[in-house]
Amino acid sequence: MSAHESSSVHPLSPEMPAMFDGMKLAAVATVLYVLVRCLNLKSPTAPPDLTFQDTALNRFLLKSCSQLTKEYIPPLLWGKSGHLQTALYGKLGRVSAPHPCGVRKYLPMMDGATATFDLFEPLGDHQTGEDITMVICPGIGNHSEKHYIRTFVDHSQKEGYRCAVLNHLGALPNIELTSPRMFTYGCTWEYSAMVGYIKRAYPHTKLVVVGFSLGGNIVCKFLGENRTNQERVLCCVSVCQGYSALRAQETFLQWDHFRRFYNFLMADNMKKIILSHRSGLFGGASVMSIEADLSRLFTATSLMHIDDIIMRKFHGHRSLKEYYEKESCVHYIHNVNVPLLLVNSADDPLVHDSLLNIPRTLAGNQEAQRHLRLTLHGGHLGFFEGAVLFPQPLTWMDKVIVGYTNAMCHWEKQKPQCQSQTGSCLPQTA
Repeated sequence: MSAHESSSVHPLSPEMPAMFDGMKLAAVATVLYVLVRCLNLKSPTAPPDLTFQDTALNRFLLKSCSQLTKEYIPPLLWGKSGHLQTALYGKLGRVSAPHPCGVRKYLPMMDGATATFDLFEPLGDHQTGEDITMVICPGIGNHSEKHYIRTFVDHSQKEGYRCAVLNHLGALPNIELTSPRMFTYGCTWEYSAMVGYIKRAYPHTKLVVVGFSLGGNIVCKFLGENRTNQERVLCCVSVCQGYSALRAQETFLQWDHFRRFYNFLMADNMKKIILSHRSGLFGGASVMSIEADLSRLFTATSLMHIDDIIMRKFHGHRSLKEYYEKESCVHYIHNVNVPLLLVNSADDPLVHDSLLNIPRTLAGNQEAQRHLRLTLHGGHLGFFEGAVLFPQPLTWMDKVIVGYTNAMCHWEKQKPQCQSQTGSCLPQTA
């Protein structure tokens, strides 16, 4: 190599490797910062935000049901993200879900529809020795075969409960509709038929009403519609519902917490359910009407669009506003006189914080036997527990519902004694 050529080669400055190392460290720091923010790792765990009145029953519940006051601790690495909790629930439902064995029942309705529910007998005696049936209403488009329902039913059976699980009209892919109607946001007809069957078939059983998400709206509306619906009901538990569809519709169109994206995903699922029953739902309509409705359905990008195009018409509602007003439990829940546990999480991406003012007001009513249990974490129907990364099959939600119900069963058995004391009464083990 000539002197001229060698003089044209410039070695790297000593500062260059240090600069590259600094850029790598900055990139790593940025990624870590984003992960910490997205996974909400800095958010602390804390005791639940409980709203209730100081009554003999509520004092008894707080003493005998540790799950009501116990701190909910989600998995360390991802459990503080409401989005990941919700996504894992939506994708998997539950981890290692069991397969409880039940019997499917078919109930003919007055309008020609056929309601179905699955009945699961208890796997042992209840600790109080009583005959108790949980009548369960799943979330939107769900049924007894969903993993989170199977997990909860299996846990309840082992605790001595009979379980009846409603299959929302049109939700089961292998069950054809027998009338041009499917489930809606607040129609209680099928749930009422299931409860009526249980009361007739088991005249001595006591009922525990349980609703998840949309199912929470249905069960609270059912109880509040007529006082006779509350007969033989020990208590009601509602998990992750929004209470008012009319108030929720505006928040569902907002992008904060990605609610607009969740809205799109749920609308897409509703489209699939409706289209799978196209012949049953649109068979009696004119060709032009069918084509118009289907054309609008294909282009719908939100649940509100689908509710306006299809769902409100099943019960003859003239407008979307009327549909949401008539089908929301917010107008009925104040009539519920049985003990009521309302469970929500603060990081639920589907339920806006403004909607939680409804249960706070209800639970603060001086004459009501109601509890609001608001957790910091849990997402929408997630509530997974686990040490660091892998969640446990049984969730905090499953445990708190059964724990609360067990305490209510003990209260009912020992009520005269407990009401005569100042709140020191504790459940006796069987």
